[in-house]
Amino acid sequence: MACFCISCYDSPHKYMAKLQYNEITTKKTVVMDEDPYLVLSSALSKKDRQKASNNVKMKNLRTGGVVDRTFHQSDTLEEASIEKRDVKFLYENRGEYFFCTPDNPRDRFSFEKDIIGDEAVFLKENSLVEALVFNDEIMSITLPIKVDLKVTEAAPAVKGNTSSGATKEVALESGAVIQVPMFINEGDVVRVNTEDRSYAERVEKA
Repeated sequence: MACFCISCYDSPHKYMAKLQYNEITTKKTVVMDEDPYLVLSSALSKKDRQKASNNVKMKNLRTGGVVDRTFHQSDTLEEASIEKRDVKFLYENRGEYFFCTPDNPRDRFSFEKDIIGDEAVFLKENSLVEALVFNDEIMSITLPIKVDLKVTEAAPAVKGNTSSGATKEVALESGAVIQVPMFINEGDVVRVNTEDRSYAERVEKA
């Protein structure tokens, strides 16, 4: 578990508002069994002669584990107070990702990939990301929804295969592999959506 000095941070209140079962929705952070969870998805349902329920998928920000829970009308959860702080990604070594405070490379901490999740593949060395702080402890990190990365490997477009909608696979400087339009070349800088791993646009041409 990450552990480094954040005494200079203002300590947030551990709990916030109480959420009713139907307020436990996507991207909310809640406290369950003393741990903070990020709501990944929620689906309200009501079957004949049955009370309404909310089927929720949540990620434990402390462990990285994902759980499914069903909440009913009588259920409530506390909303978690999550503070975000800028940190710098340094490097990855054998599945361990190292970060530091932006102005002090020696003040560093690390996470296993399971804690960061699939977004880890879009981490670029020396880039700034946000640390999620709960109850004075860094739980995990989160990337911007969109990041700009250079294409390091790309096959040339095949003549006659440049029709609208045609795509090809390219490798990015962070190690990620995504699908892009055929006109993207090695050396181009592309904008990528980190939530669904999709190409957004070309921001710089080689």
